[in-house]
Parts: sequence; structure tokens; C-alpha cells
Amino acid sequence: MKRIGLIGGLSWQSTVDYYRIINEESAKRLGGLNNVESIVYSVNLNEMLEHMGKGEVEILGGKFAAVGKKLEEAGADLIVLCTNTMHAACAQLEESIHVPFIHIADATADEIKRLGLHKVGLMGTPFTMGQDFYKGRLRDKHGIEVIVPQESEWNEIYRVIQEELTFGILKDESRKYFLSVIEELRSRGAEGVILGCTEIPMLIKQTDTDLPVLDTTALHAMAAVRLAEELDK
Repeated sequence: MKRIGLIGGLSWQSTVDYYRIINEESAKRLGGLNNVESIVYSVNLNEMLEHMGKGEVEILGGKFAAVGKKLEEAGADLIVLCTNTMHAACAQLEESIHVPFIHIADATADEIKRLGLHKVGLMGTPFTMGQDFYKGRLRDKHGIEVIVPQESEWNEIYRVIQEELTFGILKDESRKYFLSVIEELRSRGAEGVILGCTEIPMLIKQTDTDLPVLDTTALHAMAAVRLAEELDK
């Protein structure tokens, strides 16, 4: 398999899951004690969120582009940005590298289409839910209709992500709240729900609901392994 470069730290908690999934899946495919080679560059989450909060997408994109170049120079054969929110600034990164880049929305869309879903809910940070970089890509490139939670619910969703999940804190009351949001999305016609922040799958599992949930962390990581294998043929 080709070498995978990961831009992580967004947060480091979910980057651990990326690393675990990539190694588990590649080991299954390669057999024995083998697993894919990978390089992780972990950035400062607070710094990146400050740029995002100020709308400094070009500055943010420039920083990710610089990291992408370092990973490429270090020998990465493909690059994954281990976050949903920061894909708002991925264009500069993708343009600056000469190896394949896997967009997290594309990896998610592949699974949505495999399941035969046409209208899905999207839970994530207010940036992901409110801006068009994610919803628009699903709509325009993949023909998938996307709805988001009521705006009155965004602050609590983001609070749980920032104050709990980013620190690995999992609370039953927060799980119940997220599940109530999922039910509200179902009532508005969602056939499935994208867990569109890489920390949310720490809290919400498919066993918690009978509505299909799209674990973007796992889907993105698995897509990286598949591409690493395909590039090696």
C-alpha cells in the first residue's frame, strides 16, 4: 500500500480514531503483521479554530497547504485532512500538492449513495451546518439533498463538541440531546444523518438509533485505505 499522510489534531481525539481505523483496516487487507505506512502532522486546534471563527479562510488554507507540502516532502502518497469543518479551507491545500487528496464529503457521499439515500440530515459545527462548502458539495456534485438542525440547536451541539467531545468526555445527557436532534431531522424527512464532525461518532453509534448514521471519521479513514491500496496496483 502507498503511504498515507494525515493532517490531524482537529481534534487529536478523533485523529486517534483515524489512526486506529486506518491501521485496523489495512492490517485486515494486508494480513499478518503488516499495516499501511502513515505520517501524521498534528496541528494546533485552537489556532485553526480562531482563523475559522474570524472567517480567515485564506490564512487557514495557506497553513494547511504548508502542512500538506511537508507531508508530501516526507513521502506521503495521498493526503487526508482529518476534520469536517476545516474542509472549508481545503482548496489551497488540494491545489498545492501533487498527490491525491480525499475530500471527506466525497467519502461520505459514496456511502450515502451505496445506502440508496436521497435526503440526509447534517450535524456538525455551526460552520459546517451553516456554510455551503459541505452541503453545497453534496448537493451540486452528488445530487444529495441536505437538511440541518434548527438554528436554535446549534449552540448546544457546538458546546458539546467543544467542551466535552474534544476532551474525550462522553455524557449520557449529551447523547440523549443529540438523539433528540436526530429524531427532529427524521421528522423533517431525513433518511439518514451525517455525523459531520469527526468527534460526534465518539458519542453517537449506529446502535443508538435505527436511522442510518454516517460516521464521517470511519468513512474518510476507510477511503484513505482503499486509495492507498488502489495506488499501489
